Amino acid sequence: MDHHLLLIIHLLCAALWVGGHLLLVFAYLPQALKTKDQNIILNYEKKYEAIGMTALVLLVISGVLMAYKYNVSIEYWFHFDSPIEKVVSTKLLLLLLTVAFALSAQFRVLPKLKNDPNKLPEMTFHIVAVTLIGVLMLVFGTFIRFGGF
Repeated sequence: MDHHLLLIIHLLCAALWVGGHLLLVFAYLPQALKTKDQNIILNYEKKYEAIGMTALVLLVISGVLMAYKYNVSIEYWFHFDSPIEKVVSTKLLLLLLTVAFALSAQFRVLPKLKNDPNKLPEMTFHIVAVTLIGVLMLVFGTFIRFGGF
């Protein structure tokens, strides 16, 4: 697949993933915390999950394919030898951290949050962490344009 098309897919999916989380943090989360109503978060999560997860899967696929186009194949992941490898490996580490937060939220926090608004602070930590990670991944991705870091 053409690199430019991969980049467009990657950027559109990043807009959906990061934008959806920023919307959650700045529009829905404050309201949920103020009213102590976990259903605000749960309802947003229900609406956003399909598009957000699709965007995340396409981000991973397009990111891996672009890494290969930059000659950073799997055997070079986490070597941190070249500037591009550093960007790719850092983004992969952040992706693994995102997955850890997502699994924790999905299997540990969300089931409890459905019946207990006192779990909102823990869910807030997960939401803010995943949002910050997403923003960091977006920023680190821009360094590809300059040859890495």
